[in-house]
Amino acid sequence: MRRYLNELRDFTKKGDMVLLVLLLIVSGFGLIIIASATSADKFEGNFRYLAVQTVSIGLGVLMYAMVSSLDLDIMSEHRNAMVIFNTLLLLLLITPLGTDNNTGNRSWLKFPLINIQPAEICKLTYIIIMASVMASHQNNISSIPSVMHMVLHLGLLVGLNMAMSRDAGVSLIFVFIFIGMAFAGGVSLWWFALAIAGIGVAFPVLWPFLGKYQQNRILILFDDTIDPQGINERYHYKINLQSLTGGGLTGQGLFNGNRTQGGNLFAQHTDYIFSSIGEELGFLGCVVVMLLELAIIARCIYVGVKTPDYMRRLVCFGAASALMFQNMVNIGMCIGAMPVIGLTLPLISYGGSSVVTIFAMLGLVSGAHARPQSLSHERYVQPFRG
Repeated sequence: MRRYLNELRDFTKKGDMVLLVLLLIVSGFGLIIIASATSADKFEGNFRYLAVQTVSIGLGVLMYAMVSSLDLDIMSEHRNAMVIFNTLLLLLLITPLGTDNNTGNRSWLKFPLINIQPAEICKLTYIIIMASVMASHQNNISSIPSVMHMVLHLGLLVGLNMAMSRDAGVSLIFVFIFIGMAFAGGVSLWWFALAIAGIGVAFPVLWPFLGKYQQNRILILFDDTIDPQGINERYHYKINLQSLTGGGLTGQGLFNGNRTQGGNLFAQHTDYIFSSIGEELGFLGCVVVMLLELAIIARCIYVGVKTPDYMRRLVCFGAASALMFQNMVNIGMCIGAMPVIGLTLPLISYGGSSVVTIFAMLGLVSGAHARPQSLSHERYVQPFRG
C-alpha cells in the first residue's frame, strides 16, 4: 500500500501526461458537441447532460491516475479473481438491477443516481486477463494449449455477455481486443487463417438463428433492394447520412444544424453524434475528430512499442485495439459502411460510464509508460538491515 501511495504521489512525474492531455482535449471537444446536440427542444435543456459528462471526465482523470499507479504484476497475479468479478458483474444483469435503458438489450445496471454498463468495465479487466494469460505462455504462444487458453477466456466473456445482455456490439469489442493482442503478441498467422476459415464455415449455420431485422441490418450494406424508401431498416441510416453530408465542407455551425437542432436524428448525442458533427462542423470537423481519436490510438501504440516488458506491451495494444474498433464501427455506422450495433464514439458521445472506463483503461497504458519493466522482484527482496 505504501508503494502504491508513493506511485500515486509521483503520478504527474511518471505517468503519461501526453496521453492525458490528449484525452482531455478530446473530452473537452466532446462536451462542446454534446452541448450543441442536446440543445434541441426534445432534450428539454442540456444542463443535466453537460453536468453528467463533466463529472464523468473528472472521475475519469481520477481513475486514470489511480490505475496508472497500480502494479500490473499484482493485478496479473489475481487474474482468476478478475474472471470471477466479470462473471458476477454480468450476472447482475438478470437481477432486478438489469435494464434495457431503451436500447433493446438488457445491458445496463440501474442504480438510484447512475446507470452502469457492466461490459464497459469488463473491457478493462479483460485486457489485463488476456495480457496475463499470454505472458504465461509467451515462450510458446502459438501452441495449441496457449491458444486454447486464450480462446477459453474470450469465449467465457463473450458467451456470458451475449447470454445476459444480447449486446452483440460490446461483445465484438472483446473479439477485436483479442485479435489485436494476439497479433501483437506474436501468435502465428496460421491461427488467424484458421479462424477466418472457421467463421466462413460457421456463418451459414448461424445465419438462420438471427432475426429478420438483424439479417436486414447486415444485408442493407450490400443489397439496395431492401427498404429502398428508407422507412424501415434504412430509416436511421438515411436520416443520419443526410445530416452527415448536409454540412458540406465547413458545416452549418454549432447550434445551427437543421436536423440536429430539430431533434430529427436518432441518438444524436450518443451513437450518431458523428452525424451531428458532420452537419454542424462539416467535413473539416469530422476530420479533426478522427485525427484526435487517431492521436490517442497512436500514443497507445507508441507506448507499447517502446515498452520492453511483454505483458505491458500487450496491455497497450489491447487498449489501442478497443479504441480502434469502437471508432471504426461508430463512424462506419454513420456512413453506412457498418451495421448498426450501438457503439458510441469514444470520449465524444454522451455517456458517463463509457468516459470513466476509457480513462481507466488508458490508465493501464500510462502505467506501462511509468513502469515499463516489471518491479515484482522488489516485493520479495528484503531491505538491508545494518
